Amino acid sequence: MTQSPAPFTDRPLLSGLHPLGIVLGALAFLAALSPSLIPRTGLLQGVVAGLAFAALYGAGVLLGVLWTWLELPAPGKQHHGIISRVAMVLAALIILYGLSSATDWQNAIHEVMKMPPVESARPFTIAGVSLAVMVIILFFSRLFRRATIIVAARMGRLVPQRIAYLGGFVTACLVFWMIGNGVLVNGAFRVLDGMYRRVDALIPPDFNAPADPFKTGSPASLVSWESLGAQGRERVATVPAQADIADITGQAANEPLRVYVGLNSGEDPQQRAELALAEMIRIGAFERAAVVIATPTGTGWVDPSGMAPVEILLRGDVASVSVQYSYLPSWLALLVNPEYGAETAQAVFRSVYGHWRNLPRDTRPKLYLFGLSLGSLNSDISADFFDIVGDPYNGALWVGPPFASRTWNDVTAQRDKSSPAWLPRFRDGSLFRFTSQVNALNLQGSGWGPVRMVYLQYASDPITFFETASLWRRPAWMIEPRGPDVSPRLAWVPVVTFLQLLCDMMTATTTPRGVGHVYAGKHYLDGWAAVTESENWTEADLERVRTWLAKHDL
Repeated sequence: MTQSPAPFTDRPLLSGLHPLGIVLGALAFLAALSPSLIPRTGLLQGVVAGLAFAALYGAGVLLGVLWTWLELPAPGKQHHGIISRVAMVLAALIILYGLSSATDWQNAIHEVMKMPPVESARPFTIAGVSLAVMVIILFFSRLFRRATIIVAARMGRLVPQRIAYLGGFVTACLVFWMIGNGVLVNGAFRVLDGMYRRVDALIPPDFNAPADPFKTGSPASLVSWESLGAQGRERVATVPAQADIADITGQAANEPLRVYVGLNSGEDPQQRAELALAEMIRIGAFERAAVVIATPTGTGWVDPSGMAPVEILLRGDVASVSVQYSYLPSWLALLVNPEYGAETAQAVFRSVYGHWRNLPRDTRPKLYLFGLSLGSLNSDISADFFDIVGDPYNGALWVGPPFASRTWNDVTAQRDKSSPAWLPRFRDGSLFRFTSQVNALNLQGSGWGPVRMVYLQYASDPITFFETASLWRRPAWMIEPRGPDVSPRLAWVPVVTFLQLLCDMMTATTTPRGVGHVYAGKHYLDGWAAVTESENWTEADLERVRTWLAKHDL
């Protein structure tokens, strides 16, 4: 019986490159340097280009394996050498073209983001970093091949060769996936979060605890100043103060009430939620005109640019509450565990909403939800529709909603198809509206219903517009017309665009304010004015608020 050729052949871990793989890898390298959503340094360009090269190189190798598997004719040894040399020269030319064009492509992103141009995209840095990334990935891919062969050799004693190789491949995939996902990623995720929590508990406060008994962390507070952590202390001490609001509005104002409970303030989510409610009751939060449940980002941060506008619009007659659930950046939590923090958000909502619902309807404050980034996702899933439909909260402002957000995905998918994916219009606009850098909330001929839900999102925000499907299809937000902050030179390339967006998520907060994942106070102001029904503010009034926000870099 004729033995079938082996699709995998054992070879040294760093032996010669596959000719088809190297050409496809070079094309991917070229595409990876083209414009994406966020400007990148030479170091990050090198990482993305190296990953793209490795991914498409692997695809070329798999095609070669499939060719052998199907027993199709292959070039002889002499012709194979010629093909390999031609492939190396062609790949080198493609890579050199990409490196020479990198600066121009980066400046295409800078142009739409109103950033000064870069003199150089650091082609030598890109080349060096990408080469290191390629070698590391190539080593592990060869290690994967070796594992496949070892398993197949043992299975080959019991089953036909092709089945043995298939079994070896599947086994190697499972082993590598379990090591990478189950052991390393999730384990590192929990260890990092716990480590940051312990370190944060040891960081001495930057300033003394407030003396005002109505501030969280004061001597009268139920929450100690030290347990708030750095993000909590920043939230409590942030602007605007009562005097700022009175100066902006020219009217009497209250001191905004801000409740914050840190991870170190309680043992578990339920205990921290109950502590937050007790602190709210202590300072009279439910006696204000409005209460905002402000779900923090993954690090525990509550963006002052997002909360200052509503505190000014309501002339300080507002209380907010935030409970920390993590120390890790939102993009990292999104990739590993998108609903990390959901338990805390749900516990806080149940506690606050349960108390609010039992207050007399004609005297209780209005209740709003707010969240940025991962805080937006967790704020969304904090409330169960069936629990609140009979007595809903008054509205929500969700900003930079992550790509995994449940409601955002549903509403965007059901948008009016004449509206772009980056600025959808949903049905008659009575419940959900979207806005961006230019206020799009005043829809002609459409009124608001009893609940007002606003999404603020930038077209250049990869936290919002990353999608796994970009591996094989062009995202809807890339279809014309594009957002004003997205380069017209951005092109979709299978696999490569996915890797670019993945990297963009990690650097989404490195942009100037007003693009990427850095939201500007003046755009928050538009959202809050719509959600809180602040129609009694004139354009001149709002312009004074915008001026104050810009002065304080909010």
